[in-house]
Amino acid sequence: MSTIQLNIPDKANLTPEEVSRFLAAKLYEAGKLTLAQAAHMVNMSTPDFADILSKYGVSLFNYPASDISKDAMNA
Repeated sequence: MSTIQLNIPDKANLTPEEVSRFLAAKLYEAGKLTLAQAAHMVNMSTPDFADILSKYGVSLFNYPASDISKDAMNA
């Protein structure tokens, strides 16, 4: 796993844990990480991470409509 350093303005009033969770949630939303990978990134269990996604405006069901259509056609 890579480590990066971010400069977050003090005015944002965020802890490093909050920044990590936000980034993991958004990477999951973008399809860059699986739910399990995102949870691992922030040292949380998958169910616990799934529970906090709504805090960041991210749906647990991250499945594109185009994939749903393809699956329906293949069923």
